[in-house]
Amino acid sequence: MSASNYVTRVFSSPLDIPAEAWNELLARETDPSPFMSHAYLVALHASGCAQHPSGWQAQFVTLWQGDDLQAACPMYLKNHSYGEYVFDWAWANAYAQHGLDYYPKALVAVPFTPVPGARLLATHPQARTALVQALIDHARQENLSSLHLLFAQPQDVAACEAAGMMLRHTVQFHWKNVAPTLPAARGSLPPEGADLAWGGPALRPVDPTLPAARGSLPPEGADLAWGGPALRPVAPTLPEGAGLAGAAPQPFQDFDHFLASLQQEKRKKIRQERRKVAEAGVVFRWSLGTAISAADWGFFYRCYERTYREHGNAPYLNRDFFQRMAQTMPEHWLLFVAERDGNPMATSLIGIDAQAGVAYGRYWGALERVDCLHFEACYYQPLAWCIAHGYTRFEGGAQGEHKMARALLPVKTTSAHWLDHPSFADAVERFLEREDQGIQQYLDHLAQRNPMKSIAAVQQALGPPSKA
Repeated sequence: MSASNYVTRVFSSPLDIPAEAWNELLARETDPSPFMSHAYLVALHASGCAQHPSGWQAQFVTLWQGDDLQAACPMYLKNHSYGEYVFDWAWANAYAQHGLDYYPKALVAVPFTPVPGARLLATHPQARTALVQALIDHARQENLSSLHLLFAQPQDVAACEAAGMMLRHTVQFHWKNVAPTLPAARGSLPPEGADLAWGGPALRPVDPTLPAARGSLPPEGADLAWGGPALRPVAPTLPEGAGLAGAAPQPFQDFDHFLASLQQEKRKKIRQERRKVAEAGVVFRWSLGTAISAADWGFFYRCYERTYREHGNAPYLNRDFFQRMAQTMPEHWLLFVAERDGNPMATSLIGIDAQAGVAYGRYWGALERVDCLHFEACYYQPLAWCIAHGYTRFEGGAQGEHKMARALLPVKTTSAHWLDHPSFADAVERFLEREDQGIQQYLDHLAQRNPMKSIAAVQQALGPPSKA
């Protein structure tokens, strides 16, 4: 079924799309997140964070059959590349160097929110395919240079690839609440040499160049922007036939149980970092949902804004946006507050999806400097909370190779790209091919830095499994 079998409607605001219809589509997806909900997108728009004056012009594309919404996605016209986390500045520079306009471009993404998940909401695969074609048709009709779909779920990626869009990979770091287990409560991890989901950080992008025929990119060996592999986090499992058949993976019992799964060096470092924070007199409290007070929301924003400005940037999100989150989506937020001598001095705000059992590291800020406070607020406190409350995954957000030492393992996220200019499209395609080659070299490097114990080390510590 093609786009011509639907009525295509483009809306300049998510407020123009019925919330119930949008959320019903989202609920159908295999990888929804709170950040694709109607309320979240409306808050970004209504607060002014993602509107035309800030470089985000909403053009939400929807497909209809009669009064029934069949497919939809959040699309924006962008006149810059800020707030996206998949970096295409090099592509924009190459266009400019050849007297061509890269902006405006079309972007299918959740502004300022690099959380993987559903992007193309659809009632069935045919509607998803039609939506991709409608997006490309719209980009052509508007004379846009390109179309980019970021942090997509596998179904979206498949539909984009089938439509001829190019794929690019970046890396995030996710933790899974899966205790390595052997029969009779013995621990295990994947055997030596077993495949794991590794990835790597983004390095400095290099401008693609198009001399003469406009068909080249950085020469072989030039620095590239690396990405990561095409795997999702996988629960540690034993090889076929090892131990007792049918042993189900179990969650960690507590934070010490989690630490026991790490190599001694990593375990020791985490304990040292936590001790530094405790010895500085810092203690933590947490609040969930409607229990987060207005005063705590206000203190959070004070910390968040100050930390951004200390790094020379204004924050992407304003106070009004977070006030809307407190009013319309409180159940999706968990706040940690660090205190010293009874006075608050730092916070971290975690997104949560209680139904899916997933937590998302999102924002943090501090008014005082304490060694290792960031690690405690943004990783150790949330991981301990996830273990205590039975959450299955904690997504650490974009980039940050330092997260790997804290057992957040690299996973690949995928974006899809369409460029209207044939020579530039050809050049970028070759660039991405070389980029993937570099990824494999980086993966080999990361594979030597696995923070988890090997199965041999765990078995040695626990002794041989009992016989059936």
